[in-house]
Amino acid sequence: MTRAFAAAIIFTLTMTQAARAADPVTFGLDWVAEPEYGGYYQALATGIYKKYGLDVTIVEGGPEVNNAELLVAGRLTFDITSNSFLALNFAQEKIPFEAVAAGFQKDPDVLIAHPGVGNNSFAELKGKPIAISSDTRASWWNYLKAKYGYSDSQLRPYGFSLTPFFTNKQAIQEAYVTDEPYLVKQKTGHFPVVMMLSDSGFDGYASLIATSDKLVKTNPDLVQRFIDASTEGWYSYLYGNPAPAFAAIEKANPDMTPGLLKYGYDQIKARGIVDSGDTKKLGIYAMTNARWATFFNQMAATGLYDKSMNYKAGYTLQFVDHGFGLKK
Repeated sequence: MTRAFAAAIIFTLTMTQAARAADPVTFGLDWVAEPEYGGYYQALATGIYKKYGLDVTIVEGGPEVNNAELLVAGRLTFDITSNSFLALNFAQEKIPFEAVAAGFQKDPDVLIAHPGVGNNSFAELKGKPIAISSDTRASWWNYLKAKYGYSDSQLRPYGFSLTPFFTNKQAIQEAYVTDEPYLVKQKTGHFPVVMMLSDSGFDGYASLIATSDKLVKTNPDLVQRFIDASTEGWYSYLYGNPAPAFAAIEKANPDMTPGLLKYGYDQIKARGIVDSGDTKKLGIYAMTNARWATFFNQMAATGLYDKSMNYKAGYTLQFVDHGFGLKK
């Protein structure tokens, strides 16, 4: 046996052992593949997850998929919990799951309206029909009701489609700042009026990573590696070359055009959705007790939560705020 041949065998065995040692992780999104998940696809496409000893499978969500239920059922290791309400619901219902990182510092949910018809601000929408989803009715709609005097009589069903918007100049509906405004511009030649929830003073996090209390207690190393690898993926995506993530997203979701990808990516960066505020000192995924307290108090004031509730049971700061991967 030659030295080179022996070395090749050792290398092959080492690589096989490393592959076997990689921890399997199933990670559920809360929607189909889009630029809002770019950091995860970047970490997958560039081998960052593998570098951290993780064999990650990304499971898309969508209107017919409830990855939150799959997480609670133990079929996912982690999932994206869309907003802070869901984390507080874990605490309220004493469900043994918690948010371990905040992917979005600003909630990208918006209301859109047609320009030139007098629907240019949240205040001007009082008393007017607004189409929103059932999930939104149970979450940030309550905030808008309390702040702007909206009522449930304004509610209209939302079918995850822009068709009603295009056929009615008075239409107002929920949307995502990284998506529907671009599609409206493509169809009509102009952008809609965009009212971003976070600009109204709404202080909730969004796109949080959640997992079980059990995993946090029994395998914190796995949780930390997933957060750290995803952090590195986000910095690579936002401040490096996003092409690997774009290619992976287009492969997973053929409806995602290059123009929409670029628009969503630019909105994420320009609006500081992922990297702004506390993340500039604490790193991407930052969360603070002070901000959680502000959000809880906002929502408890609307009657959505009992003011005596132990809201801190819905999240942990154990895996964030270390400044890991902080862009220099």
